[in-house]
This record gives sequence, structure tokens and C-alpha cells, in this order.
Amino acid sequence: MSEGPGPDRDRDASGRPQNARPRDGLGRPLPRGAEGVERTPEVSLPPGESLVEAQRLLDADRPFHAHEVLEGTWKAAPTDERDLWQGLAQLAVGLTHALRGNSNGAVSVLTRGRDKVASYADAPPYDINVEGLVEWANQLIGRLSVTGADAPVDDLAPPTLQTR
Repeated sequence: MSEGPGPDRDRDASGRPQNARPRDGLGRPLPRGAEGVERTPEVSLPPGESLVEAQRLLDADRPFHAHEVLEGTWKAAPTDERDLWQGLAQLAVGLTHALRGNSNGAVSVLTRGRDKVASYADAPPYDINVEGLVEWANQLIGRLSVTGADAPVDDLAPPTLQTR
């Protein structure tokens, strides 16, 4: 019987597993010693800064990392904004799944994210591009639903988070 993870498993001071392995641009772990992309630190940015940083990462083809930025803001958001930030994070991770070839997972997460973001259409805070994000998600969901894993999604422009 196994006693748990071996001594080569990264752990923090409290014994919780950590993953210091390098990652590719889509957040997939690479072998130890491989050269990965710079990791996004776990931080909670104010909404405006979060949107700017997430957009920068989306534009750099790093939706997994954009998701992590948006997730930090979601976890710190006031109750009335949590669904919005969770939805934005889900759109980014849905794009990540699509680019990884997981069309079923992508459609599921994109649908949930789109629906959460759409519920803010009447009064989008922070100049969030709710209409454009819903349209973008519908376009990607449509592609994936018709062609599945064979859907070419790398030619789709990243979502535009803000209207300004």
C-alpha cells in the first residue's frame, strides 16, 4: 500500500501539494527541467487592473493565465459581482479547453460563463463588453458544437473584455 506521494512531490510548509513544474502557454504541465512560460502569480487585482492584465494575456494566447487573473478577482469580488467575474474566468478557461482540443469541456464551461456574463447586460460594470463577450462565446460554442475536436479555433480572435 502506498504511503502517499513520494519525496519528489513539491509541498508547501503545511504539507499541501504544490506544482512547481513548468507549464506551457495553455497551462499544461511540462516535464521538470523543460522551459515553460512565465507563471501568473496568484494575486487579487482590483477590477480595472484585472481586466487589463487578463486582456494582455488573452491577446498573448495565454487564456489559462488570464483565467487565473480573473479567478483571483472573482474570489475577492463583492457578492453582487461574483457571478460576473466567475463568468469571465469561465470564458477564459473555456477557450483554454477549446485550444487543448477538449471541445465537450469547452462548450460546457463556455455556456456557463456566457450565461453568467449575460446576466449583467443591463448595467455592465467596468465597461465590460457583455454584448461582445456573449457574441464571441456563441461563435466559439457554435464552431465546437458543429465540428467537435476538429474545430479550428486558433484563428478565432480572443475575446475583448472591455468596450473602451
